[in-house]
Amino acid sequence: MKQMGRPRSFDRAQAIEDAMRLFWKYGYDATSLSQLKAHIGAGITAPSFYAAFGSKEALFKEVVERYMATHGRVNDPLFDQALAPREAIRSALKRSARMQCDENNPKGCLVALGTQASCASTDANVLKPLYDARARTRAGFLSCVERGLSSGELRADTDAQALAAVFESFLLGISPMARDGVPLLVIDRAIDHLMKLWDANSGL
Repeated sequence: MKQMGRPRSFDRAQAIEDAMRLFWKYGYDATSLSQLKAHIGAGITAPSFYAAFGSKEALFKEVVERYMATHGRVNDPLFDQALAPREAIRSALKRSARMQCDENNPKGCLVALGTQASCASTDANVLKPLYDARARTRAGFLSCVERGLSSGELRADTDAQALAAVFESFLLGISPMARDGVPLLVIDRAIDHLMKLWDANSGL
């Protein structure tokens, strides 16, 4: 009897890593089951794929979790209370820019690009991991600005939500620039200019 299980060479952790790169490069909808089967296992069949992951949607959720636990950690400075808030924001932006321009990875950010033109899906279950990841980063920027207000580093009349949104907007904008080949050096200098907006609101 023909065995329908996963091939002997199947490495689940490596399969998620390989799937992550496909979704990162092409987006959710544009990444086909055929592409996934061709890249994430030695001769993995459709039954084997579903036995391993349940569905393409479930695999994508695992992919986003893997991304946030690895490449997505560039935003960790936003949550580091030991860093001054301005440095936390600057560090997160600089680290993210380096990661998104890295020649060893697909250009841009999976979380930022996953629902753009390459992903037309409107299924809330598919999009939720991306929404949640962006919401976490958004909260990180806002927390840094609020810490700046509390410590007196920012003037009391600073609009915390608006300033945090400026930094988040720039972060999201790095992805298309990276994919268009804008040099890291240019993005890096742009971050230095952006941080002058924090200085313009300084209360010190």
